[in-house]
Amino acid sequence: MFKRKIFISLLVVLTILAACSNKDESQADKQSSKEKSEEESVDVEKGRSNVEITLPASMFEGQDVEESIAGAKAEGVSEVIENDDGSFTYKMPKSVYDKMLKNLEENVNQTIDATINDENYASIQDVTSNRNFTKFTVIVSDQKSYENSFDGFASIGVGLSGLYYQLFSGVKSDDAKVTVSVKDESTGKVFHKAVYPDDLDGEEQEQK
Repeated sequence: MFKRKIFISLLVVLTILAACSNKDESQADKQSSKEKSEEESVDVEKGRSNVEITLPASMFEGQDVEESIAGAKAEGVSEVIENDDGSFTYKMPKSVYDKMLKNLEENVNQTIDATINDENYASIQDVTSNRNFTKFTVIVSDQKSYENSFDGFASIGVGLSGLYYQLFSGVKSDDAKVTVSVKDESTGKVFHKAVYPDDLDGEEQEQK
């Protein structure tokens, strides 16, 4: 399933980035984070000098968990706790978390650049975003070329990169939304709009 491949590949990247950051939380907070479902993705708790990130079990699918944890500690994560639901809590200094978030921002920008320059996405001319990556505009040469290709996969990738930036920056999972608009360069018309994660399943079906 294409959606799953994108999901897992992004999670691998984000888990590595998470290794570059974060804090300390109370026992009560830890217990509540254990009770959160995997669908809530990433929970971030910030203190004055520390940050704690809880990563769901799904983020470690297809990975060597021990290797990921070792890499995280090597990059500054002070402690990794495996929770009862299979999720992992990473604790780190705020300076490390800030570095992780900056790396993640750079990763989103690299995704944008790669999308624009990928010859496989022939119709895509440009991609713009707002500062916090909640809104993207994918500018294509024309609507017909876009719709008669698989270039919509690129829009999904851009949307998901922004979505995970929201989650790692502390936006509650229920509130994390990213809007991707597709604009026809020749007419200036926005002919398609998707809001992730709500429209993810529908978008995947359209590309098949």
